[in-house]
Amino acid sequence: MAQKIGLGLKYNWKQFLLLVIVNVFVGGMVGLERTILPQLAEEKFGLKVKTTILSFIIIFGVSKAITNYFTGALADKLGRKNLLILGWIIAIPIPFILIHAPNWSWVIFANLLLGINQGLTWSSTVVMKIDLVGEKDRGLAMGFNEAAGYIAVGGVAFFTGWIASNYGLMPYPFYIGILISVLGLLFSIFFIKDTKHHVAMESKASEKDMLQHVFWETTWRNNNLGSISQAGMVNNLNDGMVWGLFPILLAGLDFDLKQIGLIVSVYPAVWGLGQLFTGKLADILSKRGLLFWGMLLQAIALLLMTITVDFNQFIVLSALLGIGTAMVYPTFLAGIAAHTNPVQRAESIGVFRLWRDLGYAVGAILTGIVADLLSINYSVGLIAIITFVSALIIRFRMDPG
Repeated sequence: MAQKIGLGLKYNWKQFLLLVIVNVFVGGMVGLERTILPQLAEEKFGLKVKTTILSFIIIFGVSKAITNYFTGALADKLGRKNLLILGWIIAIPIPFILIHAPNWSWVIFANLLLGINQGLTWSSTVVMKIDLVGEKDRGLAMGFNEAAGYIAVGGVAFFTGWIASNYGLMPYPFYIGILISVLGLLFSIFFIKDTKHHVAMESKASEKDMLQHVFWETTWRNNNLGSISQAGMVNNLNDGMVWGLFPILLAGLDFDLKQIGLIVSVYPAVWGLGQLFTGKLADILSKRGLLFWGMLLQAIALLLMTITVDFNQFIVLSALLGIGTAMVYPTFLAGIAAHTNPVQRAESIGVFRLWRDLGYAVGAILTGIVADLLSINYSVGLIAIITFVSALIIRFRMDPG
């Protein structure tokens, strides 16, 4: 019996919900490392140089970014579901490698695999949700998608910090990763359906002009797509800094692992929950406005972190950083989708995600060098300035809509 195809969240809510659940597992794989890996680098492997510690983020960012691009480029040829399943197969060995790693090189290798896993799985779920909902609810779809992923990042980051503070950094926190990767693979194989037929249906009705060169126009030439791509890169540049240096900064202020876990988890948790609201706003309000104010709020929060020493103030600033990120994250993807033809959408999203996730590597290298030469506070301040400049580019280059 032929599958009935229709567009819209209401029509496809069951498959959409299953993809949201899968993205919880996707985010959980990143949250596995979020709190404890910088401490593990110092305590188990004796690493002190910030650029060396941040090497795991550099390799994660590069591998994820490149995988994002190829996931977008191959989505129509190989099928979204096949790429999703492949991503979960690659995830299976990651927690075992982290548990048994004899040296830091094995941690680097695990993060190479994690980047590939995230590029395949997160990109696939993003594109499939956009395929299902059609034009009307893209922002809402991205809000749900990113909320599920980043609530999981925050939840697992907090939980692993709690486990580590009570039972040690190794091996118990990483057992969660074994469960997550197995569940993600099983759900993807047995419950998820491909969405290529939805793309074919939408493309017949689309009046959006085809891009002459998807890569270069998404990268910079197109005023709207290029503005979104640079902001995405800067957003993940500051997220990479928060991921790698923030726990070390807090440890230097004599916060314990439980306090660090709470502060670090507030940011992705607020980021995740906030997208349940900001995603729909991206369907209603000016995308340029949401992106400008979101990047500006991030810049302000980061700048204030350089002069803060109080636990409660860090909680507030972590929440403000999460709100700013929640404003931009679903808007990025909704904006890319709004300015591309359905036939080119997956590839354009792949290009955007290439540059966005290269921000992890650029941020880790840049902030690591500055932290080693000057201090972590100088790194945070520099990222705040770069984020402010990105907000100005959005404000003056993008169309008002």
